[in-house]
Amino acid sequence: MTDKNKKTPYFFALLPIIVLVALLAYNVFLYGDNSLGGANQLALLFAAATASIVGVKFGAKWKTILDGMSKSISSTTPSLIILLLIGALAGTWLLSGIVPAMIYYGLQILSPEIFLFATAIITAIVSLSTGSSWSTIATIGIALLGIGQALGMPTGLIGGAIISGAYFGDKMSPLSDTTNLAPAMAGTDLFTHIKYMMYTTIPSFAITLIIFLVIGFTFESSGNQDINMLLSAISNSFNISGWLFLVPILVIALIIKKTPAIPALLAGTILGGVFAIIFQPEVVMSITNSESLNIRSAYMAIINAMGSDIAITTDNKMINNLLSTSGMAGMLNTIWLIICAMIFGGAMEATGLLRRVAEPIIKYADSTGSLIATTAGTCIFFNITASDQYLAIVVPGRMFSNTYKEKG
Repeated sequence: MTDKNKKTPYFFALLPIIVLVALLAYNVFLYGDNSLGGANQLALLFAAATASIVGVKFGAKWKTILDGMSKSISSTTPSLIILLLIGALAGTWLLSGIVPAMIYYGLQILSPEIFLFATAIITAIVSLSTGSSWSTIATIGIALLGIGQALGMPTGLIGGAIISGAYFGDKMSPLSDTTNLAPAMAGTDLFTHIKYMMYTTIPSFAITLIIFLVIGFTFESSGNQDINMLLSAISNSFNISGWLFLVPILVIALIIKKTPAIPALLAGTILGGVFAIIFQPEVVMSITNSESLNIRSAYMAIINAMGSDIAITTDNKMINNLLSTSGMAGMLNTIWLIICAMIFGGAMEATGLLRRVAEPIIKYADSTGSLIATTAGTCIFFNITASDQYLAIVVPGRMFSNTYKEKG
């Protein structure tokens, strides 16, 4: 950034963000949920181009801007690797029966009196193990909704229990893409981020569980037929065993010992593949349409699970959607989005426009509390206008990270 950049008129500094928000809003209007398939990524590139043009106009050098983009992208390299490993791990943990076993044993803790309490626990466990709140809500959440309705419970309460557990598990999961993205943008490591989130998420979730427990005892039920159908579908498709929990226990142990996320996830992924061969030979053969388990079929099944789409079909439609994964391929849209967001953030930072935009905002954040409130407000603004949680993490993260460092 040059002296001339510091004098950039505020409107011109804000122009790339205006372009970004306008394009994102229009993309959501046109494409809806499919806007993450490319439209939002291109919006970020157009906004980055706008930032580069404004920067050059007010004295920045193109090489400086390009170096800023490269540096910005390189800062997310560990997170991108983690995202790929998360996709691979999800595949081998499904293939090996680890995730189905978690669901199987989780469903068995359900009883009429503690349905809401148990629902929150189950969705938290599934979300924690998969790193995805949306897939948890859209799959096991739908099954739990049907069960709750059959028990005569209000739909709003059931939905609240499902969402509470799913989002808690997502935020606490080292497999979650957003949980990995947030510390990367803020300049900290994954497990430090999770540690500090615990101060607010665990007490709030505990209070929520107590409330659900109290409410649950006011309802009565006549049976668990739907739950038994789900349990039967899982047990008929997988060899369910407590030994499968050795893999997640090992990964948790590595995390507790502060092993870096990448080797911990890689170990979990490889062990998931090994356990698939040991515990689920029939599933492995079905994935590759093989008549026998051999090196070729085992290798192909594990590679397919790690890299692309696989689905395990049961005789229960409610559970089928949960027993599918897209492997590393399922992470590519998110990775593409992050790279484009970092290109935009790098251009804004290298041209000095990001600091110029943040100046009047930070000026009024003269205390730690006001800075946190300002950051939260900015994140909410991007969530409302862009309808995208990733951008609500990336852009404010780049805007305020230096300010937090300056304030210690």
